[in-house]
Amino acid sequence: MSFLKTLFFLLIWGLSLAVPVTAEEPRSEEAPPEISQDLIDPQIPTEELAHLLIPLKKEELEQLARLWQNVVQSETQKIADKQINLLRNPEKATDAANQEIARMVEMRASVFERYTMMVDALESKGGDPVLISDFRTYRDSVFFNETILASPRAIFFAFLNWATRLDGGLSILKDFGIVLLTFLALLFVARSVRGLARKWIGRVPTISNLLETFLVGVVFWLVITIGLLVVLASLGVNITPLFAMIGGASFILAFAFQDTLGNLASGLMIMINQPFDEGDYVEVGGVGGTVKSVSIVATTVNTPDNQVIVIPNKNVWGNVITNVTASDTRRVDMVFGIAYEDSIPEALEVIERVVATHPATLKDPEPIIRVHQLADSSVNFICRPWAKTEDYWTVYWDLTHQMKEAFEAAGISIPYPQQDIHIKTQAS
Repeated sequence: MSFLKTLFFLLIWGLSLAVPVTAEEPRSEEAPPEISQDLIDPQIPTEELAHLLIPLKKEELEQLARLWQNVVQSETQKIADKQINLLRNPEKATDAANQEIARMVEMRASVFERYTMMVDALESKGGDPVLISDFRTYRDSVFFNETILASPRAIFFAFLNWATRLDGGLSILKDFGIVLLTFLALLFVARSVRGLARKWIGRVPTISNLLETFLVGVVFWLVITIGLLVVLASLGVNITPLFAMIGGASFILAFAFQDTLGNLASGLMIMINQPFDEGDYVEVGGVGGTVKSVSIVATTVNTPDNQVIVIPNKNVWGNVITNVTASDTRRVDMVFGIAYEDSIPEALEVIERVVATHPATLKDPEPIIRVHQLADSSVNFICRPWAKTEDYWTVYWDLTHQMKEAFEAAGISIPYPQQDIHIKTQAS
């Protein structure tokens, strides 16, 4: 058995010698991607550069960011050398020299812009956050340190050059002018659209004045908002972060302004359900007056003595609402008393005559005049004529006045509360 094992081992060893052994080729590192010279040209328009960056991969963008950082460093070195030369030779620090430095700073600004585009593109495609932070820290450090060390004259000339450049201050001034003119045009267009919307909504008979005012206001502000967003987008402003900011802020404000949101919801319920309208006289929350206006959060009421009261909408919708002027007609409830010694038929005849002769009382429905109560000091009659809502107080005040005069003319007295006192004396 040992012989067979030895023979088997020698056979395997011989086969292994027969197989040629090849040396393992060293792995070659992947060559860095070739970069087009157009992508590192400081004169390339930013619009073209933005399109050229779209198909690039993360590795290419990282290499580009380093190249542009070198360009920034080179331009910054030139500015630093110029500054050092002026410090060593103060007699050369003329306005022309400072203007030359300002021009160099402005030229480098275009380099910074393209460098920033590279870093932003790298970040959008998942670049290393630490590396991206290093790129931006370098940029911010250059800005900060140059500003700290710059002389006031250099800063002045730099600002002057920027303000007079077509792609600097003049560009911002032009954009501001465009936004201002556009806003004025949008105001005109929004007002025209509001007028058309008011005419169209006014044709719907079931919509109250309050809801009409609200809907017309929504149309007005929607036109302005959408118009401004379109103008900003056409000027190159990225409005996507604005929507994200509004979404995040809305979530936070929903908790911070719960009462305001409650008023808003109540305002919408008032406008949709229409418990009252502008010009109606209402009693709500212990306040009575004519509705002047209803905003999305509050209702404004004018009291009869011309006080202006603003009531939060949640207090309006959460209370009993009495709309006094909702109906075309109202019943005037009045009570008149006569003495027990006077004739009831004569009193009824006087009341009926006075009510019938008043021009503002209605024949239909007929007035109700009845003996109502045998009170402590008088026999009381109820007098309930009907009148148009706008004539309510005229009828009330006139009948009170005329009834007093008619009773006196008929010899009927109107008693006042009195008590009879009986005194008993005890015989001594």
